[in-house]
Amino acid sequence: MNSIDLVVFFLYIGGIALFGGSFFKRNKTPESYTVGNKDIPGWVVTMSIFATFVSSISYLALPGNAFQSNWNALVFSLSLPIATLIAVKYFVPLYRKINSPSAYTFMEQRFGAWARLYVSLCYLLTQLMRVGTILYLLALTLNAIIGWDIATIILFTGIIVAVYSMLGGITAVLWTDAIQGILLIVGALGCIIYMLFSMPEGPSQIFSIGSAYDKFSLGSFKLDFTEPTFWVVLIYGVFINLQNYGIDQNYVQRYMVLKSDKEAQRSALIGGLIYLPISVLFLFIGTALFGYYHSAETLPLELQDIVKADRVFPNFIVNALPPGLTGLMIASIFAAGMSTISTSFNSSATVFLTDYYNRYINKNASNKQHMRVLYFSSAIIGLIGVGIGIAMIDVKSALDAWWKLSSIFSGGMLGLFLLAMFSKFKYVKGAIIGMIAGILVILWMTFAGRVFGPDTIGASFHTYLTIVFGTMAIFLVGFLASYIMKPKAK
Repeated sequence: MNSIDLVVFFLYIGGIALFGGSFFKRNKTPESYTVGNKDIPGWVVTMSIFATFVSSISYLALPGNAFQSNWNALVFSLSLPIATLIAVKYFVPLYRKINSPSAYTFMEQRFGAWARLYVSLCYLLTQLMRVGTILYLLALTLNAIIGWDIATIILFTGIIVAVYSMLGGITAVLWTDAIQGILLIVGALGCIIYMLFSMPEGPSQIFSIGSAYDKFSLGSFKLDFTEPTFWVVLIYGVFINLQNYGIDQNYVQRYMVLKSDKEAQRSALIGGLIYLPISVLFLFIGTALFGYYHSAETLPLELQDIVKADRVFPNFIVNALPPGLTGLMIASIFAAGMSTISTSFNSSATVFLTDYYNRYINKNASNKQHMRVLYFSSAIIGLIGVGIGIAMIDVKSALDAWWKLSSIFSGGMLGLFLLAMFSKFKYVKGAIIGMIAGILVILWMTFAGRVFGPDTIGASFHTYLTIVFGTMAIFLVGFLASYIMKPKAK
C-alpha cells in the first residue's frame, strides 16, 4: 500500500476521532447525550439516516453482486419509497407524540412491560451481534486490502468508534455520520469516473459489455416464490425497510433530535430515499468492474474463482487505482462501517438507560448518574462487540447462524409493532399468542427444510420470505386472538 494512501487513511481516522470527541463539552445531560439539544441541522440528520443504512458490507457486497450476476439487488432499494412513506406517515408522528428517547416505550403503553422488555432485549442482542459482525467483516476486507492482522483491525476500529461516540454522544454520531456519508459517496463517484475513462474504447464500452451480458437485469418477473425474483426481493425489501425506518431505535432516535414533526418527517423521507440512487452507484461499480476486467480478457488469478466475487472491488482498489484515490476508497469503506457501529453504540446505551436503568434499577437517578450509565453501557457494548468480532475469526459459521437468528428477532419485533399500531385491541393475551405464532412460523421456515427435507411445507419458500410470513402471522393471529378473546361487554 502506497505511503500516500496511508497518509490519507490515517488523516481521515484521526480527523474523525478528534472531531467526534470535540462534542464532549456539549453533553452534560442525558437528554443532550441521547437526543441532542435541538440545534442539529436537518441535513445532518438526513445524511446520518442515510449513513446508518449503509454499511461497509453493502459498500462491497453490492458491487460484488452486480459483478457476479445482475442488478436484482436494486429491487430491494425500489421498495424504499413504500416503506419510508409508511414510516413517515404513521411512525414518525407517533414517536414524536410519545416524546421518549426509546422507541420501545410505545410497546409498554400498548401491551405492558413484557412487550417493552421483549422488543428492547431483541434490539440489544441484535445490535451486539451487528457490531461484532460488521467489525469482523470490515476487518476481513481491510486484511485483504492492506494485510493487517484481523484481530488488530477489530480492536483498533472498535476502540476508535467507541471513544468518539461515547464522548460526543448523539451529536458526535450525527455529525460524523454526515461526514462519512458524504465521503463514501465521493469515493464511489471517484471510482466510477476512473473506470469510465480507463476503458480501452471509452466510457460507452462499459454499457455495451453490460448490455451484452444482461448485467442490467432486475431479475425474473415470474411469480416464483422459491427464487429471489423481482417480486420476492420487492416484498422482502418492503418488510425489512419498514422494520428499519419504522421500529429500529437507530432511526427512531434520529427522529427525536429535530425541532418539529415536519423536519423529522422530511429527514426520514429524504434520508431513506437517498439510498436508492446511491445503490445504483454501487451496482454500477460492479458492472463497470465486469466491463473493466472483461476488456482485459482475463481476470487476475486471485479473482478467477467466481465465488470470490466480493473480492473483486477490494482487489481493484489496491491494484488498479492511483495513489491517493486508493486511500480515499479505503477510508470510504471504513467510513461506511464506522457510521453503522457508532450508531449502534449510542442507541444501545440509550435503550439500556431508558428501558432498563430508569425503569427498573434507579427511577430517581441524578443527571450525573445517568451520564455514568450512558458512558459505562457504551463502553461495555463496545467491548462485547469487539469480543464477538474477534470470536468470529475462528467460528466463521457464526455469520450464517446469526443471519438466521437476526431474522427471528426482527420478524417478531416488526409484527408486534404493527399489531400495536394498527389494532385497537389492548388484550395482552392476544398479542402474546400472536407473537408466539409468528416466532414458530419463522423457526419452521428457517429450520424445517434441514430437519425434514426441502419438500416440507413452508421450507420451499425462499429465505427472504421468512420475515414476511413471520410478521404476517404475528399480526393476523394476534388480531384474531384479541378479537375472539376480548372481554364481553356487559
